[in-house]
Amino acid sequence: MIICICNAVREGDLRAAARSCSGDAEAVYRCMGVEPQCRQCLDEAADICMEERACAA
Repeated sequence: MIICICNAVREGDLRAAARSCSGDAEAVYRCMGVEPQCRQCLDEAADICMEERACAA
């Protein structure tokens, strides 16, 4: 599933980046080499980052 339409960020890619990058959703996007554009995806991206970190703990 696409999470960020502006940058074509897929859920699987975001989850993988969240496991290897620290910080909030915007920091994870930067680790992926992109920046949020319209910012509509950030709430969902933040939830995914929290889920991945909770599973890793």
